[in-house]
Parts: sequence; structure tokens; C-alpha cells
Amino acid sequence: MSDDARRPLLQIVVASTRPGRIGEPIARWFGGYAQDHGAFDVEIVDLAEIALPMFAEPEHPRLGRYTLDSTKDFSATIARADAFVFVTPEYNHSFTAPLKNALDHLNREWAGKPATIVSYGGVAAGTRAAEALWPVLVGLNMVPVSAAVPIPFAMKNVSGEGDQRVFTPAAETEAGAKGALDGLSAWIDKLGLLGERA
Repeated sequence: MSDDARRPLLQIVVASTRPGRIGEPIARWFGGYAQDHGAFDVEIVDLAEIALPMFAEPEHPRLGRYTLDSTKDFSATIARADAFVFVTPEYNHSFTAPLKNALDHLNREWAGKPATIVSYGGVAAGTRAAEALWPVLVGLNMVPVSAAVPIPFAMKNVSGEGDQRVFTPAAETEAGAKGALDGLSAWIDKLGLLGERA
């Protein structure tokens, strides 16, 4: 299949790694919604499954001269994406340490690609985590899409147990998701990303 024929790959990065996290069912919901949206192929990148060590490469990531297999594997995963959605809770007015560690592992693999944030929490809906994350994405030369998706009192919208938990969005959350996906798709078109990828 040629680049012109394929759909862009949207990676949904699950930032929480703790047991009992609700980020995983939120990411699955967003992944299904993005698939139904029709503009993307979708892949969930779960940082709990990837389990990166703390960043310990001897050279700066911008050089791409990785020594650890874990970094090489993560690089290959992220490099194939055309756009990103970061699903993050708010910890102490910021985003998670595993997400910062993952972002710091790489450089060129993130650069030039549009990204947005699905944040969740209580009354603040994870917005302080999103505010802390935006400048990091800019620092990595990503293209932040302003249409983010804050989810207040997210736990109230999760039902079921274990791996069977399901997130059921409110109408305004679905509307926010559509806006975010439309924004990502528009930036992919503007940046001509598909024409640059093999």
C-alpha cells in the first residue's frame, strides 16, 4: 500500500502505570472513538506494558545513537506514529513521571508531529497536568493541537471490574474528542506527514 493510500497512525499513550489506573479504559474508549472517526489507524502505547527504565543512555537522544534495547524498541514504536494523544492523570499539579521519562528517552521520533492531551481527574479534570505537559511537547518540537479533552470526575464514568472496566463519556467529552481528532487530522494534512513516511 502506498503512503497516499494509507491512513495516518495515531498513537494513544497511556501515561499512568499504577495498579487500578483508569487511564487504560479511558484510552480504550478514545481509541475506539478515534477508529470510528475514520481518519486514523489507531495504536495504544501503554507505558505500563513498555516498562522503560529510567533514562540512562550515554548520549543525547537527538543523536539517535541508542545503546539499550529498551530504547531502541521504544524508538521504533514511536517513530512509526503520525500523531499522538497523551492520556494522563494529574499527580501533584503535574503529569506522571513515567510519561516524562518516556518523552525524555527520544527526540527526533516525536518531532514535527501533532499531539493533544486527554487529561482526567476530579474537579480540575487534570488540566494542571495538561498545562505542565504542553511546554514539554513544544520543547520536543511537537505540534500541540489546542483542542484538548479534559475529563472531570472521571472515576464516576468508569464501570465494571479489572480488565472489563469501561469508560462511558459524557456528551461534552465526546464533543471534545471529536474536536481533538479533527484538529490532529487537519495538522497532518497541513504538515504533509504521510508523504514523508515510508
